[in-house]
Amino acid sequence: MRASRLAMLRIATVAPAARSPHLYESQFVCTAVPKCGDQKVRPLRRMALLPARLPWKKRSVGVSYNENLDRSITGEARRSVRTVQGASNFKSEYQSTEEESGGSNSTQSEPHLDTSTFALSGDSTHNQAMVHWSGQNSSVILILTKLYDLTMGTVTESSLWRSTDCGSTYTKLNDKVTSRTVLSYLYVCPTNKQKILMLSDPEVESAVLISSDEGASFEKFPINFNVLSLLFHPAQENWILAYSHDYKLYSSMDFGKKWQLVHENVMPGRFYWAVMGLDRESDVVHIETRIAKGRAQYVKCRAQRCTEGDRQYLFPGHVDTNSLVVQDEYVFTQVTKSGRASYFVSYMRGSFRQMKLPKYCLPKDMHIISTDEKQVFAAVQEWNQNNTYSLYISDSPGVYFILSLENLRTSRGPAGNLLVDFYKVEGINGMYLANKIVDNHIKTFITYNKGQTWALLPAPTTDVSGKKLHCILPFCSLHLHLEMSENPYTSGPITSKKSVPGIIVATGNIGNELSSTNLGMFITSDAGNSWRQIFDEEYNIWFLDNGGALLAVLRAAVRIRQLWWVSLDEGKKWDRHSFSWVPLHVDGVLMEPESDNHIITFFGHFNHYSEWQLIKIDYKGLFSRRCMDGDYQTWSLHNKGEQCVMGEKQKYMKRRPGNRCMLAQDYSRIYSSEPCPCNAYDFECDYGWERQANGKCSPAFWFNPNGVAKSCSSSQSFLNSTGYRKVLSNNCKEEGRNVYSPKRMACRPKPPQGLHLSTSHGELSAAIGSNVTFMIHLDNGESPSTSIQLDFGDGIKITYSNLSRTDDGIKHIYRKTGIYRVIATAENNLGSDTSALFLHITSPVDRVYLSAPIVAIREKAANLTAVVWPSHTRTLTFFWWFENSSEPIITLEGSISHMFLREGENKVTVQVACGSSVLEDSKVITVKEFFRSLLLSFSPALDEHNPDIPEWREDIGRVVRTALSQVSGVSESQLMVSLYPGLPTTAELFILSDEQMSSEHKKRSEEVSDIFVTALNQGLVHFELKANIHIVVSMTQQTLAPLVDSNSIHSGPAMLLLISVVFVGIAAFFIYKFKRKIPWIHVETEDRHEKDPEVISTVGQNDAMSKVKLSEFPSQKELMEKELEGRSRGNQFQIFIFLQFCAAHCTLVLLEEILRSAFASV
Repeated sequence: MRASRLAMLRIATVAPAARSPHLYESQFVCTAVPKCGDQKVRPLRRMALLPARLPWKKRSVGVSYNENLDRSITGEARRSVRTVQGASNFKSEYQSTEEESGGSNSTQSEPHLDTSTFALSGDSTHNQAMVHWSGQNSSVILILTKLYDLTMGTVTESSLWRSTDCGSTYTKLNDKVTSRTVLSYLYVCPTNKQKILMLSDPEVESAVLISSDEGASFEKFPINFNVLSLLFHPAQENWILAYSHDYKLYSSMDFGKKWQLVHENVMPGRFYWAVMGLDRESDVVHIETRIAKGRAQYVKCRAQRCTEGDRQYLFPGHVDTNSLVVQDEYVFTQVTKSGRASYFVSYMRGSFRQMKLPKYCLPKDMHIISTDEKQVFAAVQEWNQNNTYSLYISDSPGVYFILSLENLRTSRGPAGNLLVDFYKVEGINGMYLANKIVDNHIKTFITYNKGQTWALLPAPTTDVSGKKLHCILPFCSLHLHLEMSENPYTSGPITSKKSVPGIIVATGNIGNELSSTNLGMFITSDAGNSWRQIFDEEYNIWFLDNGGALLAVLRAAVRIRQLWWVSLDEGKKWDRHSFSWVPLHVDGVLMEPESDNHIITFFGHFNHYSEWQLIKIDYKGLFSRRCMDGDYQTWSLHNKGEQCVMGEKQKYMKRRPGNRCMLAQDYSRIYSSEPCPCNAYDFECDYGWERQANGKCSPAFWFNPNGVAKSCSSSQSFLNSTGYRKVLSNNCKEEGRNVYSPKRMACRPKPPQGLHLSTSHGELSAAIGSNVTFMIHLDNGESPSTSIQLDFGDGIKITYSNLSRTDDGIKHIYRKTGIYRVIATAENNLGSDTSALFLHITSPVDRVYLSAPIVAIREKAANLTAVVWPSHTRTLTFFWWFENSSEPIITLEGSISHMFLREGENKVTVQVACGSSVLEDSKVITVKEFFRSLLLSFSPALDEHNPDIPEWREDIGRVVRTALSQVSGVSESQLMVSLYPGLPTTAELFILSDEQMSSEHKKRSEEVSDIFVTALNQGLVHFELKANIHIVVSMTQQTLAPLVDSNSIHSGPAMLLLISVVFVGIAAFFIYKFKRKIPWIHVETEDRHEKDPEVISTVGQNDAMSKVKLSEFPSQKELMEKELEGRSRGNQFQIFIFLQFCAAHCTLVLLEEILRSAFASV
């Protein structure tokens, strides 16, 4: 499949030159090809160009256009679902009847078939053709041939041909459209195929030619812009959107006669008509407009009324360019901040919600593959993937995604579009094929339950000649090429059809992996449970007679004496037919598969200088009569013998193989359907849950099922997940206890908890007079009685009686510059919660990091440092907020010393302002009278799953803390585990004191520490990261200051530890001074006569040492180098940990003595 970046979130677009995690989508629009009107049949394309056989000549057959198609060379090409093409291995020419057969059990009978040939005289130089058959109940075929100059990039000649007898004869219509007009494109209305619209080449004249009688007559209308693409309305036959080369969007409500400007600065391919039944007005247009580099807006307006006053901006804020996708019930978009992309979805035109992938998926790239059946299939490139993607499946609203299959095979197409090896089997609900990379081998897998379980394909028992094959799973299996054809007139490597459920024909090979050589054609008649080889070369395969017959034509790269083969028994026997005794290049086959006329037309040419040859064949002579009731049989769908598939037992009806009777177009394919009792695999694991080896779903290590927000704002009960959610379209019936479905539980009144306040843009600054939108979210305690109050900080307050009234945000305009503390308060009769942010009405800031101790000593100064990226030459202003202070401490330096007077958790927030740029970072510091700490290390397997982000470190710390508490019996409230950045993964355990702890209890803390040391040394502390991934926690070493308190008199062991500090300081000095391995903050001594010693430290405000210079902060590049070097030097990193610890907790006098001793030793 060709994925849309989200297409299938960008709608058919070229990947940007500088890769960024953009959304891409696919939009399927109707192509006016033999079968038109199905809005999701074919991917977007201009025309299918066949490979040129000479450098100066190229033949191609293209599709007539009624689709939104980007035709610019420099613009973005459209994306849609496809897969990667494999190479072919053909014989050059047939030499005998045996060679021509190609398959087993062929017959020599050749019933009489009516055949006629027509040559498009005078078009021998034309190298491209676009063909349109009006379809069912019409005998009209239109063909536009043209000479496309590859050097000039324009069409220099064209001819328009029309047939009224299903292709037996054609009439040239150039005189009817004026001989001087050069036609470049042919479009057909998807809702009324009698209406034709053609574009003239803009190099000659800009005009449209319109026909309302299937091309019998045309009217010409000049236009004042060059059309780049057209998009027809899905229901109104006269409504068209046109996109021009200068990024302007136009609309016509009379099928192209008159045009009106809709909007300027529209992104290519980012405009959509209303979806019927979802948008209130049928003439609504969804548009993405560019407002700045990399930034755009989602605009909704009427096609003929899109002035500024008529426009709606539905997404609260800016979006990334080329990210808007409107597809079925969904609207997708993307917002990138600080290098990380967030993806948003609107379901059924509701409010936008952030798409939730598993917490540590951390997507680098996302593509929407499908939105069928009110569900989203997405290909996601995770943080640790390079050339592969993983398949994720959503719930109905498209918000919560779960993993289905890892390491999908992908590649890039010629236009840079993503190609994903993923194929939906037509006619069988829940059945998909995918190519997955396993140990560097590409293997084909199949699922019958919408991705809950995947299995390899069984190989045929014999080859095409009947020779027995020895291919045993899992070492050997069948592998298939899964791409869809670029050319609508060739079948592509894999074919299935809704009208023929259970039959799949595909190109592939047998072995331990997918190959591009030694390919053959394979067929299954029982939905993939067993396969047969039907040809030992590549063929194009089509379904005839409503799926009752198969047509096969050799996929040859050279001229052949063309034969075609027909099978009436699902490929077991083949009847040979010929339509030309002269060697012919076959460029494509045209047919109307849903019609009863039984006509096919072959397109080709004898050589590079001959006219196009059109060979019409009426294959009705293959059949002797229409099928009766006795001509049908039933077959049961199963999955390796399991009769229940997607929750039901299904029987299908098909023609008995070999019967030469014509199928009725409306006969029912499904014979019977019976629901089955539900089992675990009729359900997928809910968001945050993972499938275990025993088939059960259990919470992921990062997920707390008890912490999931429960909404009770509109009712007195809610559905509580059991860890399972039913697979969409699964029809099983739960019996008995219903152990899988969510349980309805009564809403219990709760006080508000987890109140979050933010701006719609996520920024903490705004221009004076701008409209600032505040967003409020409450994790728990939402109910009709919970009121929301927002204090804007400028003397204005507003109160809402219910949180639901704030869904669209709260807007406010600030008239004066300054810093405003905005406070949100949620309150009901059980309690309240508040959240605050500090809004600067100035310019934005880039990035800031707050370095602070994890644990601090009460009434002892702790050093705090703010590091800003990128480095600034101008003076920065630092705003320090401690707990609930109403006024900040303002400094011009990036460090401060602060004394905490209250034990417990103390939140510190630092904001850095430079001009109008503001950014903040916060840390929570635990303040205690004294504590102990131990350094921890982990099994090497943890490093392989370490994405090195703060959220992951917090979750692992929480899991380790729980494990330590269970082993020791010590309350979790007395333990803290903090993981340090970088690799290898290390952590520090803090053993905290109780609220009231005497000196006797201090002695007891030493015993507790010994318990942890023993448990860690014996490997008793461990946890399960994922299924079959067991992590053991061990002790690296005890810290050099195991007991820290506020007493001025130190014990004997503490003095010994101070001696150790001296040696560590000397070692750190040598590492830094001579190896230059740990760049950090440079500090000047007060003694001006000495050389400036460089030490690793932070500085308090009340000490004699001079402050840190802003100009001496390391650059971002130096910090990155420090981090990379720190990953490879575990020992030096531990020294750095100690020095940072000592800098935060040792007295400055003691720290100065340690450093002086280190310098004196040198």
